[in-house]
Amino acid sequence: MAIQRILPVTILLGGLLLTGCVSNKKYTALDAQYRDLGQLYQKTQLELTESRAKVKSLEDQLEYERKNNAALKEAYAKLQGTLDQSIAQNSQGNVNISKLVDEINASNKYIQHLVNTKNKSDSLNMVLTNNLTRSLSREELKDVDVQVMKGVVYISLSDNMLYKSGSYEVSEQAGETLSKIAKIIQDYKDYDVLIEGNTDSDPISKPNIRNNWDLSTLRASSVVQALQNNYGVDPMRLTAGGRGEYNPIADNSTPAGKARNRRTQIIITPKLDQFMELIDKAPDTEQEPSI
Repeated sequence: MAIQRILPVTILLGGLLLTGCVSNKKYTALDAQYRDLGQLYQKTQLELTESRAKVKSLEDQLEYERKNNAALKEAYAKLQGTLDQSIAQNSQGNVNISKLVDEINASNKYIQHLVNTKNKSDSLNMVLTNNLTRSLSREELKDVDVQVMKGVVYISLSDNMLYKSGSYEVSEQAGETLSKIAKIIQDYKDYDVLIEGNTDSDPISKPNIRNNWDLSTLRASSVVQALQNNYGVDPMRLTAGGRGEYNPIADNSTPAGKARNRRTQIIITPKLDQFMELIDKAPDTEQEPSI
């Protein structure tokens, strides 16, 4: 009986001890697991913090790249605008340069035309001068001076040979000389002729001559009428004019100087309409805006 009573108690104690052992092991295991979880949590928290830092860094870098990309786009747009403007200016410049080359070529042709015309005129003037000089005698050449200046032929006749003393009437001895000059004028029909009277500084006063203006003009008119009426020169080619005492070629203080100033000049020039024709042939140019 006593054994029967002790046995359940023993079994109960053994069960409790067994249960206590099992609970202690489980606790130890759970505690170890808890510690592992704690360490894992701390590790995870650390990794999370590092990941957040990396994300923030990536976000900052992305924002920087976005701003940098915007700046690059703006710079590209400006560069493209500059390039487009440069291309446009270069195209306009090419057009202007091409037009300038055409104008230069046209100007060169015009200049060459002027040079050729001048050379032709100079050659004709030289032939005219030589023909007239050869036709005059030695005695006539004492009173006739022939020069070519700036493309114009000047035939200067002394008053002693050309006019009667103290008069504006052409003398008979001048007839032969005027006939030779008239022949030259007739041979060169593309030239106009200006007859210009000149006097010295000595005053003059006659019933029909008030001063040297009148005298120089009347003498030039007498030569014009002689060329027209006596030698058949076309009056449309002739012009008479007087310079009085105001176109001297020598000093009026000496008799020799006064004698040189008393002269009548026959000036043979290319026709004005020919000159105007040359002007009309000048190339037209338009002002272009600067490049």
